[in-house]
Amino acid sequence: MLAAERNSCTLLVKGLKLLTSVLRWRGHRFILAALPLAVSGCATLPSNGPTASQVQSAEKGAANTINFRIVNIDPQRLAEISRADEAAQPATPPFATLDRRGAVDAVGPGDVLGINVFEVGVTLFGGQANFGGEGSFSEETFNPTARGRALGGVVVNENGTIRLPYIGDIKVAGLTPPQIEKAIEAKFSGKSQNAQVIVTVRENVVNTVYVSGAVNKPGRFPLTLARERLLDALAVSGGPSGAADSMVVRFTRKGQTVEERLSAIRTGSPLDLALLPGDRVELILRPKSFSVFGATNKVSQVAFKSDRVSLAEALAEIGGPSDQQADPRGIFLFRYTQSQMQDPVIYRLNMMNPTNYFLAQQLLMHDKDVIYIANAPANLPTKFINVLNQLFSPFLTARVLLNSNN
Repeated sequence: MLAAERNSCTLLVKGLKLLTSVLRWRGHRFILAALPLAVSGCATLPSNGPTASQVQSAEKGAANTINFRIVNIDPQRLAEISRADEAAQPATPPFATLDRRGAVDAVGPGDVLGINVFEVGVTLFGGQANFGGEGSFSEETFNPTARGRALGGVVVNENGTIRLPYIGDIKVAGLTPPQIEKAIEAKFSGKSQNAQVIVTVRENVVNTVYVSGAVNKPGRFPLTLARERLLDALAVSGGPSGAADSMVVRFTRKGQTVEERLSAIRTGSPLDLALLPGDRVELILRPKSFSVFGATNKVSQVAFKSDRVSLAEALAEIGGPSDQQADPRGIFLFRYTQSQMQDPVIYRLNMMNPTNYFLAQQLLMHDKDVIYIANAPANLPTKFINVLNQLFSPFLTARVLLNSNN
């Protein structure tokens, strides 16, 4: 035990010795029998955590096997922490590294096409034009009206081709509808008189994105020439099923996966990516939180209510240090300042100094930070007296009952 706690216990022991003399003189043998137990319990009183001096002593002790260090928060140190937080942010957001242009109307395997062929004169699909007798051409009998034939429901095969009457297989994978039209017209050249072709995509399979996870309406959504973006896809899917601050967007493109907080993505920003065919968007419920231990009203895990929470806001959220238990000079913030399990540090804030309330407003919390509020050294005598009250009350009651019966 440290000096302050040891002195408190020493004073209690001296008081107990005096109490022993009085009780021996009064003949309270039952209570005297319990005093050694009470004295031995002085060093083992229940506690929800160490005092501020015990935390500081542990930094230099053998129990510090992870080499944590304690740093007192002051204006200079706060500026260093802010610079370190900024340096930890990547210069280029991970999402921005995936931003690229690409076609959103190229046909691929599985797409279903609607093909309309229009012909004039001698046609392949609509009969032939009227001719005069003996096969001679007559302007009076010629019908220049174009004839159309709809070839609906043409599925692009897994090898990227379609098969049409009179022209056979055509490679269409990777082509846009206008390019397919020109390819079919070229195949009809010499077989049909001035064939004109219109191609539409009836069922879009390739040019789609997949949205899953914590959204209200997951599914596959087609892309259009309007160039939908990430937030557009989330809007079509009904939006997140929880608060944006609690959501992480996992974005996968061409086998590369990155993650970003949904609350950090703004409409039209570099993080609001223009979608490409095959993109996968998964919304994951992963709330940022901090934990609270020590002399507080309740040990708890608290979720962030916004993407930026200061230490002052965090302390206010938990109701602040307990008036009955806490040492306001010992507010500790436990944090890993680099990657997980590296460089553990404990930031200490003395809330008896009014200046530190301003610093607490500027010190931002990190996800999975731990706040510990130290116990006041005066808790030891108070707890010990409570133990004595609970221990001796039955003996005193029994003594009164015995005396009343006599």
